[in-house]
Amino acid sequence: MANLITLLRLPLLVIVVGLLYSSNPILRVIAAFLNIVLIVMDSLDGYVARRRGETSLLGSVLDIAADRTVELVLWVVYADLNLIPILIPLVVLARGTFVDAVRAVAPSRGVSPFDLMRSQVGRFMVKSPLFRSTYAVAKGFAFFFLALAHGLTAAQYPLAGAAMLLAQISVWLAFVLCLVRGIPVLIEAPRILSEPTRLG
Repeated sequence: MANLITLLRLPLLVIVVGLLYSSNPILRVIAAFLNIVLIVMDSLDGYVARRRGETSLLGSVLDIAADRTVELVLWVVYADLNLIPILIPLVVLARGTFVDAVRAVAPSRGVSPFDLMRSQVGRFMVKSPLFRSTYAVAKGFAFFFLALAHGLTAAQYPLAGAAMLLAQISVWLAFVLCLVRGIPVLIEAPRILSEPTRLG
């Protein structure tokens, strides 16, 4: 069930992207609220997995893959819509590529990608519910307010400027947290990659 919830985020993402490119302001605003559903589903799959005893290496890898797909697609779409600078998706993409390359060794060691970190600071920044939740909330607010501002601007609604201000604050907070959470993985990469794998 948990893996199904994870995978259902992908068709929902396609719907959100389609609505964001719509010329209808109401559909764009609907996309804003569907962004919240995408974020909630990310938390829901983990909750369901723990409650039903369905936690697994496959589930962990699928969760990271779905998270990264949703995140990168939305950053690119918002940049394409001229709502954020292209720098943001480029840096997030580069950071994600390097971090995920390091994390890719986790399955060969029979552990979750989040369990590769050895230092206490690294585990806190990468794995702790506080950091993960703060980052997820910042992204959620960013994606929601960007879509909302996109719709309100098209409708020439007076609150469009306020929505865009909240969007930009959330965007830059999410961007900084993205970079900060990637730093421990890159610092510990030489140690992670030098350890023998179970396959070797």
